[in-house]
Amino acid sequence: MPIMSFTTESATRRHHNNVIKSPKPISFLISLFVVLLVLRSHAFQSPAPHRAVLGKRNPINICGRNSLCGGQSAGLSSSCRNIILYGTKHSSDKISDTSDQISRASGESRLEKNDCETLKNEPGSKELYDDEETLEDEELENIKLETEEKIEKEAVAQQVSQEKEELQAAVQEVKEAVVEVSQSAKNLGDAVINHGPGIFSRFFSLLVSEEMRNDVRRRRKHYISDWTDAFQKKRQVIPAVLFLYFACLAPAVSFGTISSEITNGSIGVVEFLLSSGVSGMLYSILSGQPMAFLAPTGLTLAFISGLFRFCSIRNLPFFPVYAWVGLWTSAFMTILGLSGSSKLIRFCTRFTDEVFNGLLSINFIYEAMSSLKRNFDHADPMNLTMPFVALSMALGTFFSTMTVVKFEATKFFNSKIRTAIKNFGPVSIILLFTMFNTLPWCQKFRVPTLSVPDTFQLAGGRSFLVALKDIPMNVRMLCALPACLLTCLFFMDQNISVRLVNNPDNKLKKGEAYNLDMVALGLITGGLSVFGLPWMCGATVQSMNHVRAMAETKLNEETKQMEIARVTETRVTGFTIHALLASTILLLPLIKKIPIPVVSGVFLFLGRKLMTGNKFFKRITDAFAEAKRLPDDNPIHLLGRKKMNVYTGVQVLCLIGLFGFKQIPSITIFFPAMIAILMFIRSLILPNFFNEDEFVALGDPTPS
Repeated sequence: MPIMSFTTESATRRHHNNVIKSPKPISFLISLFVVLLVLRSHAFQSPAPHRAVLGKRNPINICGRNSLCGGQSAGLSSSCRNIILYGTKHSSDKISDTSDQISRASGESRLEKNDCETLKNEPGSKELYDDEETLEDEELENIKLETEEKIEKEAVAQQVSQEKEELQAAVQEVKEAVVEVSQSAKNLGDAVINHGPGIFSRFFSLLVSEEMRNDVRRRRKHYISDWTDAFQKKRQVIPAVLFLYFACLAPAVSFGTISSEITNGSIGVVEFLLSSGVSGMLYSILSGQPMAFLAPTGLTLAFISGLFRFCSIRNLPFFPVYAWVGLWTSAFMTILGLSGSSKLIRFCTRFTDEVFNGLLSINFIYEAMSSLKRNFDHADPMNLTMPFVALSMALGTFFSTMTVVKFEATKFFNSKIRTAIKNFGPVSIILLFTMFNTLPWCQKFRVPTLSVPDTFQLAGGRSFLVALKDIPMNVRMLCALPACLLTCLFFMDQNISVRLVNNPDNKLKKGEAYNLDMVALGLITGGLSVFGLPWMCGATVQSMNHVRAMAETKLNEETKQMEIARVTETRVTGFTIHALLASTILLLPLIKKIPIPVVSGVFLFLGRKLMTGNKFFKRITDAFAEAKRLPDDNPIHLLGRKKMNVYTGVQVLCLIGLFGFKQIPSITIFFPAMIAILMFIRSLILPNFFNEDEFVALGDPTPS
């Protein structure tokens, strides 16, 4: 330690000089210097800790970098304080002792330094230094990671705090928005309460015509009474339901059998029974005029037959095309009803009504006679017993039913018994002939019975819903073309049937609702189309018989004929009849026992009954009557026989033309055009030969 030795010697010389010249300052300086030397020697007086640190492989401590070589500052203040106190008290007396201590401290320091240098040069010390540096790097890396984690946690905490603040702000905004919406809803509610009726009425007026609204207002006030009035006339309602059940069952089974043949089993008896029942129940609920019935008609069957042939030729699936035609028809019918188009039916005058009514009457009689004729065609020419037995059963059913219906006008028994016979007579006759055919001695004639399946199952085992997507989009759009023809057919058939029901001669009191009836039919048609069930339409024959079954009649003393006094207008009969018709699918084994000739007899009765009240047929018979025996208001007295016969002859020609047109299956689809031709003849041709007074005398005034 040359530097330290030089410093010590110089300090000693200065000390001696100062002692000589100035004893007190020199004593103070010497004491201070001694303190410094003692401190340095104190730093090198602990070799054991060095070795302990070495055992811990700490080269820095071995070299005395921190606590050894650099000195420990922890005990500095206390050592200095003690030594300074020591020096000030004994500075003059202990100079020699201090010098010895300085010498010993310097020697020890040199030894400690040599030991450090020796330890540095020992084998393995370099590895110890490298390990220490690695440990320091790891510690730094750990500190760095801890710092990063701390920073990251602080950032996450700050982000969470920020998101929490944003959430609180959003919640506050939502609360404010809820308050605003609540206030707006309150204001809107107040506005709807104050101005809603006017707004709704204006919007409703854009979609619904005034005629449709009038229909709703007219029938709305009678809707409840339409259901309750029936319970006040139970003796009249029950027999009417029973008889009209068979009257509606016969056409459904008949048309179902024919349809099964012309559609190769695609639509059969079960479908017609189910469709007739469901559509009738819906119509009794939705319609405006509940006295009208929906049922299968020959025109509708002809349209289905033509559509099936078209699909067969074009290799198109029948049911998807059938469903789309029905859906288009449903839309067209609903639009026509909402727009009030039924007002156009006013141009369909009594001239058209009488011809159309006559066509339906002739058609029922023709179907009955055709069924009886087929028995002769299929029988053994050498044994015609069965055809004649069938004919006898049909005629017996017809005449017996006509007799019991007219029994009310006879003089026998009292009015209650006569009314009961009239009401329950037709049903009793049907049941009696059915039981007669089940007798063993009668079964040997093998009279044919209704052909219905044994169990409920759709034709071909198909599902209820039709696969509407099985045809391309362009075919779906093109289905609108035949739908236009079907719409025309339904429009004419429905409105004419309801028009005949609303005839003033029937003395109905609750008013008509043609447009509401159209909308109801349109909705029902759409539902039937989706399920692939046959379409139903206004059935004039069943509707008129419904009116007469619910009518109370009285004898006209002048004409000696029964006239309608009043009619119980109710929805209960229609709903119940068609509910029984739909439930028939659960009684198919029993329905199979009804003989077909009995059904033919019912057809004859319905056709003949529909002719009653038709002045067209009355004028045909009056054409051969003596004028003196006719009443004074007869058209012969007002117009003359010739002019009346001209008018009646035109109607006969129109009837023959319609009947012949209907017998051609390939053009039956255009039958509505023939109805339009009737309207054209009445509106544009006949006015050239008859004036308005003559039309009034004929009961066919021109609509204003």
